Amino acid sequence: MLAAHEPRTGRFLYAVNQAAATRGSISVYDISAGHRLVKTIETVRDVDDVKGVAASAATGRLYVAYRTRSGVGMIYCLNVYDDVVLWNRAIDPDVDRLAVHPGGQLLYVPTWEGGSADFINVLDASTGDVVRKVYFSNRSHDTLFPVSGPLFQETKAEDGSGKYLYLIDPQSYAVSRIGPYAGILGPYAVDGMSRYVVNNVTGLWGMQVAELKSGRIVTASLAEHPPGEPALLHGIGWTPDEREVWQSSSAGDPHIYVWSMRDPMAPVLVERISMKSRRGAHWLTFDIQGNYTYVAPNKSSDDTTEIFDAHTHKSVGLIGSSEDMIEIDFADGKVSRVGDQYGVGRVRTSTN
Repeated sequence: MLAAHEPRTGRFLYAVNQAAATRGSISVYDISAGHRLVKTIETVRDVDDVKGVAASAATGRLYVAYRTRSGVGMIYCLNVYDDVVLWNRAIDPDVDRLAVHPGGQLLYVPTWEGGSADFINVLDASTGDVVRKVYFSNRSHDTLFPVSGPLFQETKAEDGSGKYLYLIDPQSYAVSRIGPYAGILGPYAVDGMSRYVVNNVTGLWGMQVAELKSGRIVTASLAEHPPGEPALLHGIGWTPDEREVWQSSSAGDPHIYVWSMRDPMAPVLVERISMKSRRGAHWLTFDIQGNYTYVAPNKSSDDTTEIFDAHTHKSVGLIGSSEDMIEIDFADGKVSRVGDQYGVGRVRTSTN
C-alpha cells in the first residue's frame, strides 16, 4: 500500500516488517491518527532476518541491520525525506542490533550474537565504511546509545563475559563493565539519566536491575509464572516517564509483566497483561510521549504487533508484524526528533 502523500508534519511509527511476505520493507503509521497505515516503503531484497533499526534526526537517515538468506550481515541506509535507499552493503564479519551516534555521523554495529568476533564495528554513517573496531568480548548482540549516553553493549558470550553489560565511552572508546549478573544477558534498557539499567537475564523468571554508579544489582522475581525453565525472557523497557518497566515473558507465555519503578532498586509487580496472540512476545518499545506500548510477537513471526495504552494497560490496536520500530516526528517537512527501538527512559532531571 502506498499513500498519495508524504508525511510532512506529525508523529510517525516506522516499523520494519518481519512477516515472511513483506520482510525488510517499512510500514509507516500515523501515531496521532490511530496508527493508520500511511504507506509501505519497499527497500531491499533478500532480507531473511531483521536485526535492528536506528535513525538520526540530524541527518534524516534511517538504518536497518539485517541478514540475508545466505547468512551475510548487511545494513541499508534510507533517506526518510524521499524514501530512497542511499546505500546497502555487507558489513564484515556480521551485524546485529545497531545504534547511531546522537550527531548522526557514526553507527555502532555489533558483530552478531552467533559469531566469534571479539569486537564491534564503528562505521561512517554516511557510507558504511568501517572507521574503528572496539574490542572487549565475543558474540556481541544489542547496542544502545541512550539519551544520556554512553554506548552500551550486551553479548551472548559463553566464556563468562556474557554475564556483564559493557559501557563504551564514545570519545575515548574506553570500555568498562557492570556485573556479573545471574546469567548471560538478554535485552536491556537504560533510564534517561543513565543511572539504572533493567535487564532480561538467561535462566531468570523476572529481571535484574543495576545501579550504574555503585554497580549494585538486585533481582526482581516473578512469584507466579508458567512451569518449567524460563530460558531467556526477551523484551524489556522503561515507560518514558520511568514510572514503570514492561517486560516480555518466555516464547510460549502470552503475557507482559508490568513493574512499578517508584524505587528502581525495589521493583513491584503491578500487573500481568494478556496478549491477543495467545503466544509470547520478543520485543517491546514505546512512543516518545509514552502513550503507547508496542509489543512485538515472536521473532520473524507473521503474528501482529499489539499496541497497548501505556497508561491504562489496555489493548488498543494491532499493526503488521514488527519488532524493529522507531518513531520519527516531522515539523514543517523536517525531522524534528526520533525515538528509539529500545524502551529507554526519557526523564532528564533528578527528583531526588
